Amino acid sequence: MADRDHGTGPTDETRAAYVFGVTLQFDPPAATVSPDRMETIVRIPAPDPGREGWLLFRDRLWHGTLSDPERFHGPLRERLGLGDAPGITIADVTFRELRTDASYLRDLRGAIESEPSPFADDDPDAVLHAYFGSSIHVRE
Repeated sequence: MADRDHGTGPTDETRAAYVFGVTLQFDPPAATVSPDRMETIVRIPAPDPGREGWLLFRDRLWHGTLSDPERFHGPLRERLGLGDAPGITIADVTFRELRTDASYLRDLRGAIESEPSPFADDDPDAVLHAYFGSSIHVRE
């Protein structure tokens, strides 16, 4: 899979983004598609720590792997604007990394340290390793 993302930051609008490898399968009802599979990279902006949705990593990841990829297909379809589009399915999705800057990572550690109750550990580095494994990519 070719990753054409060689930018300098997480995204143009955010300090951090969840990066996923996604394989789409095309089976349109009134046409033939070749190739019928496409692999792409999807970046979802990471909410600021402490804000609504910031616990995506806790709810979806374990040691850098999606804990239930099929359950993530529905929310991902919505993010991609696919809705109920017939003939397009998500064949596979894998978590690649949290792409972030040092400031976001510092804020993330601070949020975990100040509110450790959602986690099984109160050490921010242990929490980040438990959920992200080694899949945190810090860019300056």
